[in-house]
Amino acid sequence: MLEVLNPATEEVVATVPAATAQDVDAAVVRAAGAQTKWAATAPADRARLLRRFAAVVDEHLEELAQLEVREAGHLIGNARWEAGNVRDLLDFAAGGVERLSGRQIPVPGGLNVTILEPLGVVGVIAPWNFPMPIAAWGTAPALAAGNAVILKPAETTPLTALRLAELALEAGLPEGLFQVLPGAGDVAGNALVEHPGVAKIVFTGSTRVGKQIMAKCADRVKRLTLELGGKSPNIVFADADVEAAALAAPMSYLDNSGQDCCARTRILVQRSVYDRFLEIVRPAIESVVVGDPSDEKTQMGPLISRAQLERVRSYVPSGAGIRGTAPEGPGFWFPPTLLTEADADAGPESPVATEEVFGPVAVVLPFDDEADAIRLANATEYGLSGSIWTRDVGRALRVSGAVQAGNLSVNSHSSVRYWTPFGGYKQSGLGRELGPDALAAFTETKNVFISTESPEA
Repeated sequence: MLEVLNPATEEVVATVPAATAQDVDAAVVRAAGAQTKWAATAPADRARLLRRFAAVVDEHLEELAQLEVREAGHLIGNARWEAGNVRDLLDFAAGGVERLSGRQIPVPGGLNVTILEPLGVVGVIAPWNFPMPIAAWGTAPALAAGNAVILKPAETTPLTALRLAELALEAGLPEGLFQVLPGAGDVAGNALVEHPGVAKIVFTGSTRVGKQIMAKCADRVKRLTLELGGKSPNIVFADADVEAAALAAPMSYLDNSGQDCCARTRILVQRSVYDRFLEIVRPAIESVVVGDPSDEKTQMGPLISRAQLERVRSYVPSGAGIRGTAPEGPGFWFPPTLLTEADADAGPESPVATEEVFGPVAVVLPFDDEADAIRLANATEYGLSGSIWTRDVGRALRVSGAVQAGNLSVNSHSSVRYWTPFGGYKQSGLGRELGPDALAAFTETKNVFISTESPEA
């Protein structure tokens, strides 16, 4: 059994049966049967059912949001957005069903067409940091493209996924088409990855586990999308609106308590405005309201688990840095923290500046010029996202071209929109999710040539 804890209180909110390898095998058999019929369903009817699924999710937004607060400790406002994002992803994917078309390619002697065919059964392994939306990133386009989906949620956050599966049936999706199997990663997750009946794996999680999954998929040449870690830079040039950049910096890495692979945890500030930046950012960090995630006034909640709390603590020397406050007593709380070069073990090559902490901790480092900023920004094995603050359009374009990351924002911290592609460079992942090409990532391209030449007499 899996025990689900409320991260804000440490109370058990639910126990859920853990799937076995045999459960996965049975689910794949059910999914394969459902997928064959689903792929043969008229595109308009598939789209209509997915829109109905979106509408049913919309009817249960508050229920899903409250469930997310209890199992993941997310702020209630964020949880409502996440439930709404699932609805929007389903609607967006439904709009692509009837537009998932091949091509007619001019060739001599005949007609050449390409056909996009569904892969079959897709396994989606979702993380605990954004359980609902990231599960939908893979599930919605895979279903829209004609596949069946088996979703394995994280052990700590299975409740919203299970409820979404119930809502899918309520909306009229066929039995077996979208199944949720909570379970341990090394049991249910591993069985899903290694199963010969699963055509593709979509995994979001740590780079370490992503590499293991990639190796296992390689043995069967199994299709794979990986969205992994990040150590994203937030670059502030002297010609930027320094006040705006400083005031925006805290929530660029404190949102979701820093448990975000896009978190801007390396703040790079041009040396001439470094002290000014710190003057502005200090009170902004110290005033962040940390507490009950169900309270509308709260700005940051707890970490997901005690293990994650201890991991974050291991990166931060006692009493170091600019700090906010956090509740005492039950719950997995850590204060908003910003480390500077003046703090021990917080230089450019320190673990806290190079490794993904996955908590409310960032480092702020000075740089001298544009070349130095680019060097520091790229001095990491990751390349997921980042921000560039400058009033110089030419500089914004130059630096955007030079920073090795899949998602960049200029004078903002936006990273993910369901209608634009998302993914990383280097060890931040493989492939792209979301955007206009999301459905095509769950298809095979078949090429068909039809001769128009008259048979020889």
